[in-house]
Order: sequence, then structure tokens, then C-alpha cells
Amino acid sequence: MKSMWAANKERVLFVVSTALLLAGIIAWSLSASATSAGLWITGTVLGLVFSLAWTIQAVRAGQWSVDVIAVLGLAGALAVNEPFAGAMITVMLASGQLLEARASARARRELSLLIQRAPRTARRRSEEAVTEVPVADVVAGDRLLVGTGEVVPVDGRLLSTAVLDESALTGEPLPVERVTGEDIRSGVVNAGPPLDLLTTAIAAESTYAGVVRLVEQAKASSAPFVRTADRFAIIFVPLTLLLAGLSWALSGDAVRAVAVLVVATPCPLLLAAPIAIMSGISRAAHLGVVIKGGGALEALAGGQIMLFDKTGTLTQGRPVLAEVILAHGYEADDVLRLAASLDQVSPHVLASAIVTGGTRRGLVLQMPENVEEVHGYGLEGTVDGRRIRLGKASWTVGENSPADTPPWVRQARRRADLDGSLTVFISIDGKPAGAFLLQDAIRPDAPRMVRALRTAGLTRVVLVTGDRAETADMVGRIVGVDAVLADRDPAAKLAAIEHESARGSTIMVGDGVNDAPALAAAGVGVALAARGATASSEAADVVLTVDRIDVLGDAILIARRSKRIALQSVLVGMGLSVVAMMAAALGFLPPAVGALVQEVIDLMAIGIALRAVLPGAVHTISMPAADIATAIRLRTEHDATLPLIEQIRLVADGLSSLDCDVSPVKSLLHSLETELLPHERADEKLLLPLVDRALGSSDATAAMSRTHAEIEHQVAQLARLVHILEGHPAQPEDAIELRRLLYGLYAILRLHNAQEEEGAFSLVPDAALRSKASP
Repeated sequence: MKSMWAANKERVLFVVSTALLLAGIIAWSLSASATSAGLWITGTVLGLVFSLAWTIQAVRAGQWSVDVIAVLGLAGALAVNEPFAGAMITVMLASGQLLEARASARARRELSLLIQRAPRTARRRSEEAVTEVPVADVVAGDRLLVGTGEVVPVDGRLLSTAVLDESALTGEPLPVERVTGEDIRSGVVNAGPPLDLLTTAIAAESTYAGVVRLVEQAKASSAPFVRTADRFAIIFVPLTLLLAGLSWALSGDAVRAVAVLVVATPCPLLLAAPIAIMSGISRAAHLGVVIKGGGALEALAGGQIMLFDKTGTLTQGRPVLAEVILAHGYEADDVLRLAASLDQVSPHVLASAIVTGGTRRGLVLQMPENVEEVHGYGLEGTVDGRRIRLGKASWTVGENSPADTPPWVRQARRRADLDGSLTVFISIDGKPAGAFLLQDAIRPDAPRMVRALRTAGLTRVVLVTGDRAETADMVGRIVGVDAVLADRDPAAKLAAIEHESARGSTIMVGDGVNDAPALAAAGVGVALAARGATASSEAADVVLTVDRIDVLGDAILIARRSKRIALQSVLVGMGLSVVAMMAAALGFLPPAVGALVQEVIDLMAIGIALRAVLPGAVHTISMPAADIATAIRLRTEHDATLPLIEQIRLVADGLSSLDCDVSPVKSLLHSLETELLPHERADEKLLLPLVDRALGSSDATAAMSRTHAEIEHQVAQLARLVHILEGHPAQPEDAIELRRLLYGLYAILRLHNAQEEEGAFSLVPDAALRSKASP
């Protein structure tokens, strides 16, 4: 019974106070003065009891409370026999409490639904049968069966294609298709046929459990604008009391003092401002940004300096396949297909990179047999009747002295050292076959996000990371930060926060356990929890539940707009209240009329505050469905050209000045003319115009258009040289010229692909871009 009263007290108070007011009006119209007075007095007493309780609660908390004005106004209305004015004040207070409670509930609705949907059991597949087990018993490496309409209970990797409803976590309204080998997050719903899942995390460490924990922290306070309200209360309460006292002392009429108190009842602080703030929190939650209360929103709106950790924030936080280096006699697609097929059953994070690399290139994977994991070395199994080993070089290639190490192995190690990459080596049927270079790639949306933050008003952007200076400087240059602080441990990150805080209010963004102290120390801590909650999520004031950081710029715009609207509602409402107070002090507004005037002022303030519910300007680009479909198709073609681009470098590497064989160049040229150039022409014709439409300008695509022209030029030069060499033995200088053209073309294409990732494909909604069907 107590919990039911707590959940519905605002509604009960509003219904009862409104009924008493209306019943009194009806009785008064029927000339039943005594009855109407009794009803209004009851309503006034009811309001007095509640407002007095709120005031005592605030005093116990050590806060200034504007509710004291309501207490005095209600008591004064009883004292001077103005029960109608008191009943009006009660209705106003009750409506304020009800609307604020509804606004708070709406702001938390999206997150609260997640708790109700939390799965309790999972279906674990074994060789014998499928058994239902408590979700807490699931461990990494288990194979789960998720039926149609069921919530995915833990994070994992798909062993079959799937159609998923990810709206609960990302806000994307349409189901998306995921291909075999993709990592998916717990909390999404299987919207297609039953799917098989290899778990990569236990339930307690999965995304869904982390978001549920965040719900408990994200409960917005009952007065989310309390700090600003208190600042106004410090001025407004003494001003009201002084004006009421002066009007009574100078006129000798206590009714004037009551009238001042009646029109001074501060509904804009009690209601309008919280509505604006809670609306901002709700809109941010819809984008996947959990803001833990009004205080955090205010601080986010006031941020001036942004500090980023590198890994997982400006970079993707997980390895991606960057390059395949081959031993002589092997084809890249064949080696990658075998490796990705074997890695499908491994929960290791490096396995995800290789599987995703294979599916992005359109390779058809097969389930491996006789798989065995050799702890500390790698994975071994059979694919297509061939024995595959993946792992450390000493296990797959063998121990060799530096002089006996194959050149391609030295090349792989050298490139990994230069780029800060990881290496995974592969052997096929006992013979070394190649190596995979894995990098933590920069997020395509990171440079755009940094520019958006500057547009939103941030004055300084700093990269602070524990990574080495060479890697951090490269990321900082590409993303466009003002300063790079590398080789910083958690203590040094704290010192950096303190140093930057002297320049202005700070916002720190991170996603790791080592970021938690810095997040707690900054003016606002922002954690990325799209791949599961960590200590950083617990310490942060703002949490991103989507795997895009460009929404942070949108959240700052929403926070600043909501705070601005809240201040507008306060200033307009309180300003009009001061004018009405002056009129009441001079005797122009009796208490009953003053109550009606104050109600009109309240409605105006609420109307101003409700503007925060409406969509405002954001940095995220909205694209028509037809343009998104075109971009997805072109992205698929873009991915299909990646092996061809790597082939350019391999052909150039293989050219010898002593014995120049032009036949590989001829074969490559045919592929460039029949596969690459048609795709680049389609990009020029279709992709760049849709980017122009999305951004409202052609300036952003001018550089991409220029590189299209340069690619055409380089391929045409290569074709002319090959044509000149037909029928003539190639000379050493011809090999040099061929290598020059091929390496130049390779560099241009690598740069151009980065331009398209940042300038075009990063505009497409992440869920839509990753939902393209498996070839």
C-alpha cells in the first residue's frame, strides 16, 4: 500500500485538489457560500500540508527551498480569508508535481524497458542436445541457440546469419541483417529465424547487464534543475518576503501581502525548468546517450575542454584486418578464407578481426572440424580437408635464426613494428603460408565528431593516452586535436585533467578501467559502453550505449539547448511574476485575481519549457532511405575492391629490375579496368551527389572527386606503359617505372578509401551500414 501511494501521490493530490476547487466553484455559483468556502479551505489546507512537508525535506537536506513561498502564500490565504486563492495555489502545486513526475518517467522509459526484458535463461547447444540453463551459468565459448523473438542473453559471435531488432540499444527502428562471424551485443532481439551464437563474454560482463546497471544510476533526481533553482531561490525568496512585508507595512493591509505571496509562487522553478531538463535527458537517451540526471546535463552543456582517451574512443577499440602478407605461391583470398573459417569457433578478440575481414571481402566460410586450441600459441583445425594453424610465428612458421627467417616474415614483423600492428601467422598443411596484420583503426566518424564539437562551442580538444607517442601523434593528426599527451598512466591522466581544468570546465571521454579515475575527476565523465560496461561506466556522468562517438556532439547540443530553454522559462516566468508582485503590492491584484494571473504565467513558462521536447539542431546527418540503400550497395562494392588494391602492392613488390615479367601487370591492369574503375565511376556518379545532398554542400566531396580523377589518370598511364612494352622485352628502367606507377596508385587508393570512410560512409547509420547481406 505504501509503495502504491508513493507511485501515485502526485496524481491523487492533483485529482483531489482539482475536484475541491471545481466543487467550490459550483457551490459558489449556486450561492452556497459556506459550502464553497469549506471546500476551498480544505483544498488550501491540503496544499499547505504537502508544501510544508516539501519545505521541511529541503531544509533537512541543507537547501534553500522556494516552497517556503508557497507555504506562506497558503497560510496567508487562510489568515485573510481568501480560500479561493489558496485552493488555486494548491492546484498549481499539484499540477506541477504531476507533470514533473510524468516528465521524469518519460525520460527514463527507454532505459527502464530494458530491465523488464532482461533474459533469465539461455539455451545451450551441445553435441547431444539443447538444454536450458540459467543465463548466469553461460561461459565464454558456449554455443547458444536463440529462437525467433528472443532476446540475445550475452555478447557473442554469430555462427549463422541473423536478422536482429537492435532498437532497444541503438534506437534504429528497422531490423538489420548480420552475417556469420559478426559480433553482436546482448539485449538485441532475434527478428528472424533461430540463430547460433558463440559466446564471447559471461552475462555479467555483457552489454545488456551493463546497461541494466546504468539504469539504476541514471535515475534523474526529483528536481534535476535543483542547483540553478537554488541559485534563484537565494535571491527570489528574500525579495518576495521583503516586498510582501513592505506592502503590508506601508498600506496596513495584510491582504496585499498575501496577494504578493500568491503571485510569487515560483512554478517556473518548480515545474517549467525541470520539464526542459528532463526533456533533454529523454532526447539524449533516445540517441543512445545516458545522462545521469539534470546536474550532469548542466555540466555537459557548460563543457569547454574535451579530453579523449585513444583506444576505443578515437579508435575502434578492437583489431581490424589491415593487410595480408603471403609466402610465395599462396593467394590472399584462399589464405584468408581458410583462416576465417577456422576462427569462426574461437571467442578470441583477434579471431573476430580475421572473420570480419573475410566476410567483408565476400568470402564463403565453412565450419571447421577437429578444432583444438593450444593455450598460449593459437588454434588448429581442419578446413576443406586441409590442416590449418593460426597463431604465433614460432608455432606456425617455426623458430629460425635471423639469417634463415623468410623475407616475408621479416617484412610482416617490420610493418607491424612501424604501424603498431599485431600479427597472426598461418600455416597450411604444415607449411608457412602468410601473416595477418591487425590494427586498432581510427573511427571513421572521429574527425567529423571533433569538428562538430568545435562547432558546438568547445574551445580545446586534447588526446590523452597511455599509448606510445608515435601512435598517439598519428591519431591526433588525423583526428585534428589541439594537443597530444602520450605515455600517460592513470595518475598522469588525473594530473592532465587537473591541468586542463585550470583553463575551463572539462569533459573526459574514455572506455577502459584505467580511465575511471580521470572520468570521476573531470567536470563531466563520458564512458563508451556499447561493448559492455566497465568501471568507466560506473564512474562516468554520461554513458554512450551506441558504438558511435559522433552522437556525443549531438548530446552536447541537446544539453545546451535544454539548459537554454530552461533558463528562458525561468527568466520569463519569474520576470512576469515580479511584475505581478509589484501590481499586487500596489493593490491592483487581489489574491483571487492574483492566483488566476499566476496560473497564466505558469502556463506561459510551461509552454516555453515544452519547446525542449521538440527536435532541435544536431550534427548527425539524416539521409533518405533511398540514399542509404545506394550507399550500402556502394560500400559493398568498395569492400570487394580491397583485395585488388592489396594486389597492386603485391605485383609491385614482385617486379624485378633484372628479370622483369610484365604478365602479372597485364592481368592486374585488366582487373583495374573492369572492376576498380567502374566502381570509382559509380562513386563519382552516385555516392558523391548523395553526400552533397546530405551535407548541403559540394565542398566536402571536392577532394574525393579530385582523387577519382587522379586514379583514372594513374590507371591510364599504367595502360599506356603496358601497351608500349607489348612485344618488347622490358628493361630495368621499365620495371622501375612500373613500380613507380603501381606504388603511386596504391598510395592514392589507400588515401581515397580513408576519405570515403570518413566523408561518405560515416554518414550512414551504423546499424544500416553493417546490415548488408552476406554475399
